Amino acid sequence: MTSTAKRVYISVDIEGITGVVGREQTGQTGKDYERARRAMTGDANAAIAGALAGGAELIVVNDGHGNMQNLILEELNPEAELVIGSPKPLTQMEGIGDGFDLAMFVGYHARMGSAGVLSHTISGNVVANIWVNGRVMGESGINATLAGHFGVPVGLVTGDQCVCAEARDVLGNVKTVAVKQAITRYSARCLNPTKSHGLIQAAAEAAVREASSFSALKVGNPVTFRIQFKDSGMTDSAGRVPGAVKVDPTTLEFTHEDPTVGFKALRSMIGLAAS
Repeated sequence: MTSTAKRVYISVDIEGITGVVGREQTGQTGKDYERARRAMTGDANAAIAGALAGGAELIVVNDGHGNMQNLILEELNPEAELVIGSPKPLTQMEGIGDGFDLAMFVGYHARMGSAGVLSHTISGNVVANIWVNGRVMGESGINATLAGHFGVPVGLVTGDQCVCAEARDVLGNVKTVAVKQAITRYSARCLNPTKSHGLIQAAAEAAVREASSFSALKVGNPVTFRIQFKDSGMTDSAGRVPGAVKVDPTTLEFTHEDPTVGFKALRSMIGLAAS
């Protein structure tokens, strides 16, 4: 018999949201941004509704895109609490901890190099690839590693078909909802939001009800984050992070027993590289 998740954590990005395919939708100065952030709020609400229907009693939603002030609080289901703003120590996973029974990733995208819509890993301008203990990962895998550190499994990932496949490859048993089929990096065949919201809600409800069937991602201890930058100058800048080890002209590694410490170092290296 499965055990229902009572405390649910939902991390939301924008590139994998229903109908989002281009830069004019993902940046705050884009002409279609306001519609995209409403769509982001709609997909999040679908997951919240499903979690509530499944029996969740506490739902914390974290805005995980850009400056992390995209979700519209006044339009979010009032039963959920919202984490917004930046900087946040764990960015897309701020607020995760051992007090949660289940995590969900809504509106996620595939890793850099994938054929998915708006594919990138954390920073499209800086990062070529990221590995966690030798395995190349996108944001869904990296964030699942952080959740797994606290014993929290990921039960649902939504986005295009590429991130759904990526999540299944890394996590194994996880529910996925493909709200669009990538055609190119900037085009997709999209479901109507009414249809995608129904699918997200149903999958979220099932994930909450079947929470005990999912396993937290454990990558081993210690955890090594390896990052390949797009040029050697970025590596030179990022290498100033204490503990960073240079692997080759474009690659650094950082190892720590606590993946949250390693992740903060990773984000620091990306920030330095971008500067």
